[in-house]
Amino acid sequence: MTHIARKGTGRGDGEGSVQVQLDPSVRIEGAKVFAVYGKGGIGKSTTSSNLSVAFSRLGKRVLQIGCDPKHDSTFTLTKCLMPTVIDVLERVNFHTEELRPEDFVFEGYNGVLCVEAGGPPAGTGCGGYVVGQTVKLLKEHHLLEDTDVVIFDVLGDVVCGGFAAPLQHAERALIVTANDFDSIFAMNRIVAAIQAKARNYDVRLGGVIANRSVGTDQIDRFNDRVGLQTRAHFRDLDVIRRSRLKKSTLFEMEASPELAAVQAEYMQLAETLWAGTDPLVATPLKDREIFDLLGFD
Repeated sequence: MTHIARKGTGRGDGEGSVQVQLDPSVRIEGAKVFAVYGKGGIGKSTTSSNLSVAFSRLGKRVLQIGCDPKHDSTFTLTKCLMPTVIDVLERVNFHTEELRPEDFVFEGYNGVLCVEAGGPPAGTGCGGYVVGQTVKLLKEHHLLEDTDVVIFDVLGDVVCGGFAAPLQHAERALIVTANDFDSIFAMNRIVAAIQAKARNYDVRLGGVIANRSVGTDQIDRFNDRVGLQTRAHFRDLDVIRRSRLKKSTLFEMEASPELAAVQAEYMQLAETLWAGTDPLVATPLKDREIFDLLGFD
């Protein structure tokens, strides 16, 4: 069951909070859970999918959950646009007992299991409900019991409790950003959302993934100011663009020195995250502070 928590009732998530809370009995246990956030279009799905493969190459059993109505988080893993959890639930009039695992879970490249949660029709519902139903289904079908790593790939910036819902399951939240003002502005909002959830849940900041950026000077400046760390840096390379067009992960592309360096960076990131990272305590900035901090003198 999903319900709304308001200030002064239940376990609020901050001053004036109106947040979606999931049934506390629907928890992911026994797996390392990561939630990947960042500005829309920043490359979260590319990052999530290649990180999933890197974990699988470490011998881990991986489940990736896409949390976007576009349901395109996992298409480089499965080579198709999968039906969403909401799609299959509507098909059986929300009688979950009529569903089989193969109705909503597909095996992708190198054994990565893939689920697309989808989302409610525009303007009609909350993404938190969708996340809750997805995890509930996975538990009912015992699909989480043998899983080592769960990666939530979450829609865009965090602006509501619904799309902050994966933070209630995650152990670490990772933020994908480019070396520009808009991406870092979005990252600051995500830091604030994670800080709010950390009051009542186990989630903590795991670090920053710099993406589509030659340099990281602006990211470094922001990290130093708020208390973040960059865990990986993926440059704006054509091989990454081509991998999406070929509906392939980077681990399936034709070998080259450039590609080998990117693959090695993903493997190093997976190894670091699996070994465990110390939680980062970051202090988000006011909008004006970011405006004054970034840019060239």
